[in-house]
Amino acid sequence: MRIGKDFILFTKKDNTMTCLLLSRTFHEEEGIDEVIVPLPTWNARSREPVTDNMEKFAIETELIYKYSPFKSEREVMDQFNKIRGEKGTLVIIFNLKLMDNGEPELDVTSDPQDIQMAETPPEGTKPERRSFRAYAAVLYIDPRMRIFINGHKVRTKRLSCCLFKPRMYKYTSNRFKTRAEQEVKKAEHIARIAEEKAREAESKARALELRLGGDLTRESRVTLRQVQNSAITMRREADVKKRIKDAKQRALKEPKELNFIFGVNIEQRELDGMFIYNCSRLIKMYEKVGPQLEGGMACGGVVGVVDVPYLVLEPTHNKQDFADAKEYRHLLKAMGEHLAQYWKDVAIAQRGIIKFWDEFGYLSANWNQPPSSELRYKRRRAMEIPTTIQCDVCLKWRTLPFQLSSVEKNYPDSWVCSMNPDPEQDRCEAAEQKQKVPLGTLKKDLKTNEEKQKQLTEKIHQQQKKLEALQKTTPIRSQADLKKLPLEATTWPSREHIQTQRPRSPPLPDIIKNAPCRPPGSSPPPKSCSQLKKKPSDRPNSSSPKLASMPFKEEASTSRTHHHTVTAGKSNSTLKTPAKTGTSMKSLSGLQSPKSPRETSSLKAAKVPAVRKSASGRCLQASSTRKRALNIPEDGSEEEAEPKKERTKRGKFLAVKEEKDSNEVVVELTDSAGEEELLELKKAQKDKGLHVEVRVNKEWFTGRVTAVERVRHAIRWKVKFDYVPTDTTPRDRWVEKGSEDVRLMKPPSPEYQAPDTQQEEEVVMAEPSTSDCVRIEPDTTGPSSSQETVDLLVQILRNCLRYFLPPNFPISKNELSSMSSEGLLAFPLKEYFKQYEVGLQNLCNSYQTRADARAKACEENLQNSERKLRETEEKLQKLRTNIMALLQKVQEDIDINTDDELDAYIEDLIMKGD
Repeated sequence: MRIGKDFILFTKKDNTMTCLLLSRTFHEEEGIDEVIVPLPTWNARSREPVTDNMEKFAIETELIYKYSPFKSEREVMDQFNKIRGEKGTLVIIFNLKLMDNGEPELDVTSDPQDIQMAETPPEGTKPERRSFRAYAAVLYIDPRMRIFINGHKVRTKRLSCCLFKPRMYKYTSNRFKTRAEQEVKKAEHIARIAEEKAREAESKARALELRLGGDLTRESRVTLRQVQNSAITMRREADVKKRIKDAKQRALKEPKELNFIFGVNIEQRELDGMFIYNCSRLIKMYEKVGPQLEGGMACGGVVGVVDVPYLVLEPTHNKQDFADAKEYRHLLKAMGEHLAQYWKDVAIAQRGIIKFWDEFGYLSANWNQPPSSELRYKRRRAMEIPTTIQCDVCLKWRTLPFQLSSVEKNYPDSWVCSMNPDPEQDRCEAAEQKQKVPLGTLKKDLKTNEEKQKQLTEKIHQQQKKLEALQKTTPIRSQADLKKLPLEATTWPSREHIQTQRPRSPPLPDIIKNAPCRPPGSSPPPKSCSQLKKKPSDRPNSSSPKLASMPFKEEASTSRTHHHTVTAGKSNSTLKTPAKTGTSMKSLSGLQSPKSPRETSSLKAAKVPAVRKSASGRCLQASSTRKRALNIPEDGSEEEAEPKKERTKRGKFLAVKEEKDSNEVVVELTDSAGEEELLELKKAQKDKGLHVEVRVNKEWFTGRVTAVERVRHAIRWKVKFDYVPTDTTPRDRWVEKGSEDVRLMKPPSPEYQAPDTQQEEEVVMAEPSTSDCVRIEPDTTGPSSSQETVDLLVQILRNCLRYFLPPNFPISKNELSSMSSEGLLAFPLKEYFKQYEVGLQNLCNSYQTRADARAKACEENLQNSERKLRETEEKLQKLRTNIMALLQKVQEDIDINTDDELDAYIEDLIMKGD
């Protein structure tokens, strides 16, 4: 009743004709709540009513005449006459539902042979979702009936016979239990009721036998025998129900087997997906699974067919979905895995997907475009998919032999077996040939120990990187932040107020600026590395607050980290620095070697010093990370402390932290990577954009390098693949440079390769000093942020000009690299772009010339191929003529009129000879 309010059904079978009316209009107008269905029956030969109650028959016919489009018995009989043959059914739906515009939802006027959905454009809509004729053609997986729409027969299809390279896969699973469990419960209920009835009948028989006792009259014996026979019958039925229950319980434990059939739809490649039937009736169609969900060309055009039994999955009442969504998703997942296996078995991707579709006439890059209508492409498609048609009399399916004349042939609706050119299948008595579908097997990738070890190593690298990121210094502002730390760590002493980071720090107090590097008159001897290890607490300032260290683990691939802590106290006016023998720090701009122990220093947070360790200072890198504190007492009153300021340069950074309440300034100097490793990493960054091939699961896939990183002492590439089977392989992968699993294809593309004019900033490192104290000199002459921005823009402009520099430009790349900002202002941009445009035009012209030459060569090759084809056809025709003459000499009564008949005759002779 979804389509219309009323429908009437006419059916003929076994010399009876029955009419059924199901009308909502009748119930509404008569005010009836119960469902009343008029169901009159006539004799098919005499047209007389078949009923015992003529009054009821009259009422039923009057209701049909009143509420149906047929107002008399003659009109009703005319509908029975439309059913051809001795049996059949005719369904008529009227009072159709209307849309908002007053038009019916079903369009029966646009196509006189079809019923279509109104206001549904054909573009972008599957034909089965728009046309009832197309939907009825695939409604059954193995059609065994004739379907007529508007008096015209529907040419039904067997989908498995309409596919290129079909292949069957057997799938077995124990997951489908919901429907079987319901059947078991139902069988148990029926068996229990049957058992109760049998016991009751047996009890009645025993009671009657005791009651009759010695009464041997005829009536008593007859009554007793009837009751006993009834009890025996009930017991037999109970036993049968019990056996059915036991069988269903055993079947519940047995795995369910399904047959998946996959094939390529070369007639309309955009119509792909899974067709899922239930007991031979279509439930879901065009379901995308597995690689088809990615939207690429992988598995595109592949159609899958599966018939699910009723005990495996139960459909909904409207036959448009399945009741158990979880098991249905499991079915789709299994079909996706088998679809990926089918794609590997047919090896379309290995030969080239575009080349495969070009072979069948799909010349457009648009996937939804139909194939070419040229005769050669039609013949190519017809050669791969034989014509399968159903006999209109015996309803058997026949596969016709291929003939050139049948490429565009339209077969009649009343096609019968006698029209079959195959002599063995040209009569209805011949048995139907079964379709031979090759059997495939799902091959699960069994990884070798080496592949497992590689995968495990990659996972370890990923976890190490995550751990490295988590182990970086994290500010702790509350107990909740402490719980987020993944490892055990000691925290800084708790403060009530922690200053947030600001873009620019205020100047330090004068008492800190003027603090001497060493107390006057005292020069403690330098301490060795071993003394520092044994006496970490030898500091004279006992009144300054103690610092808690935060130890953490270091990876082998990163350099050791040293923290220098500067603490400002109140009680003393001296600055003491325990320094390592032979250890010193050099400055790029703001850090200078101390010349006198009384030189003053002013710390500037915006300037970040870079530190290079001397050879003797590397002895501490093998030990665990430690911090060194410099206690800076303050004589004056408390002043506002400086906030933390961080700046990173070439893998080294200086972090300045300050706590407000205790006036403690914490300076952390961290060296996160060696300079040589950084230089190698920057050099390796030029590998971006390289086209490489990577071996995954014993197959090579092309891709491009998108990222580079250094892990331990090796360079790793992140390769993004052009195409991979996404069911087992990710779209990108980290590989080690120079390994056996990666090889270079072609030079890097300009899109990803960095310009060769990019200049790296040089870091000037001074010779290490042997001073015992480490002193931080402020840099007050650093450029402002605006000047840095200007310099950066100038550098970017140089890079751009060098990258697009015309070949014969009067200014060379070296001159452009050393050109100042004033020189760039006077740069002849007009002449620059003019030469660049001329060069670009010349390049385009050269490409056009080459393309024209190739087109001309292709045209010449095409002409030569056509000429050779004509010569070959002439030779073939001459050969056929000679063979025909030879056959007529050998067998005078031979009757062959066409080339196709001759070819079929020769082929038949060869087959019989084998």
